[in-house]
Amino acid sequence: MVLDVVVVLLACVAAFELMSRFESTTKAPNMAVYHELWGLTCVVCIIVFHSFGMYRSVKSLLNVEEFEAIAKSSLVGFVIVVTLIAMLRPTDQESTHGVYGILQPLYDTFHLNLGPTSFSRVNLVVIFVFIGLGTSVSRFISFRAIQYLHRRGIGNQNVLILGTGETGQWLQRKFVLVPTLGLRFVGFMTEKESEVGQSIEGSPVLGTFDGLVDLVRTHKVHEVFVALPESSENRVMEIIAELEASGISFRVVPRFYHLMSQRVKIENLDSIPLISRPDRQLAIFTAVAKRLLDVALSAVFLVALLPAFVLATVLIRRQSEGPVFFMQTRIGKDGRPFRMFKFRTMYTAQSADAPTPNSSEDPRITPIGRFLRRYSLDELPQFLNVLRGEMSIVGPRPEMPFIVEKYNALDRERLRAKPGITGLWQISSGRRFAIHQNLDYDIYYIENRSVLLDLVIIMLTVAAVVRGTGAH
Repeated sequence: MVLDVVVVLLACVAAFELMSRFESTTKAPNMAVYHELWGLTCVVCIIVFHSFGMYRSVKSLLNVEEFEAIAKSSLVGFVIVVTLIAMLRPTDQESTHGVYGILQPLYDTFHLNLGPTSFSRVNLVVIFVFIGLGTSVSRFISFRAIQYLHRRGIGNQNVLILGTGETGQWLQRKFVLVPTLGLRFVGFMTEKESEVGQSIEGSPVLGTFDGLVDLVRTHKVHEVFVALPESSENRVMEIIAELEASGISFRVVPRFYHLMSQRVKIENLDSIPLISRPDRQLAIFTAVAKRLLDVALSAVFLVALLPAFVLATVLIRRQSEGPVFFMQTRIGKDGRPFRMFKFRTMYTAQSADAPTPNSSEDPRITPIGRFLRRYSLDELPQFLNVLRGEMSIVGPRPEMPFIVEKYNALDRERLRAKPGITGLWQISSGRRFAIHQNLDYDIYYIENRSVLLDLVIIMLTVAAVVRGTGAH
């Protein structure tokens, strides 16, 4: 909050200095008016930032929700400041009737010199543009700093998982793969005495539920995650009662956690809570904006990277016989098959159905193919699929038909959106595992699709390509 106050005040001063250079006026600005404007802006922004949840300790995936909150709160803050200036402007005796008469006590209390004509209105617009940009930059830097500390174990909170089943192991992988969550995983607890002392995916099973309170105190556990969706409701409620009686913070993974990971609507039928899904169709405005973004960026990339296309074509032809493009049938939105384009990176004699290379030293890969894969440049022809409407720049990766045939009901949720060239899974720490082991990334994206989210993923993808962290 202190950092935001500094950023807002700096934005006010920067906007004033900038406009002073471009606005020609013979009258010196009334600094008392501007000081009032800056103070009012600062107070309004902090209140609005808090209202939009910008001071929550728990952050969203890739901090997307935080950056979206910055954009929304900057706009709302601007509207509120303009409204307050109009309502709290200085009045004379003739205007003390109606709503202005009702607000007269406020005028007498604040004695503001602000008015719609007492300062540059363009200056106010510039102030909030700078606030949006400055707050985004400061948040990005602070997020990175906090993540840096968490990766080194500074400021992390110890957590336990109750349950060694599939759900508990899924949670454990998240804690290990994403240290920036700020959670240091201590170990598992189990209901089976025989599992105590064993190791599950490199993490110890510390004890049974009977010794829960002692373990929490011994390991200075801040929070306990109850991952027992397969247990009876009575058993889970007994554990929760014990945690509450001991004053231990906890969170429970719900029985239908795959359903709850999607957008749901909770209603009450008399006293019975009911879960249903709201309208899951992408809003028309968002769908149109996303398609326009896809077409515009694809056209720009294809034109800008034309020399790279030509060079890649020449090198592929010189180093091995066969076509320049590798085309493969993939499954798109709603299960519709399409032909996906890629630069060919393997020798033609190799089987297209062979396992995907998992090493840059795989002998099936050509020399130029090794370079293209390292920087993900073999994906560039897929911009043609985007222009044809078969793919989007951002979305779940398209799978091959024989994999989709084995999809269960949850896996088929991936088919609700157009497949993408890049996506959350591709830029996440979970990329080292197969797509089906990180389905939650695709579900999160599908449930939260927006132009802003696409832009964030595209920028992070560009950064990953520059670092050379592409596929083998």
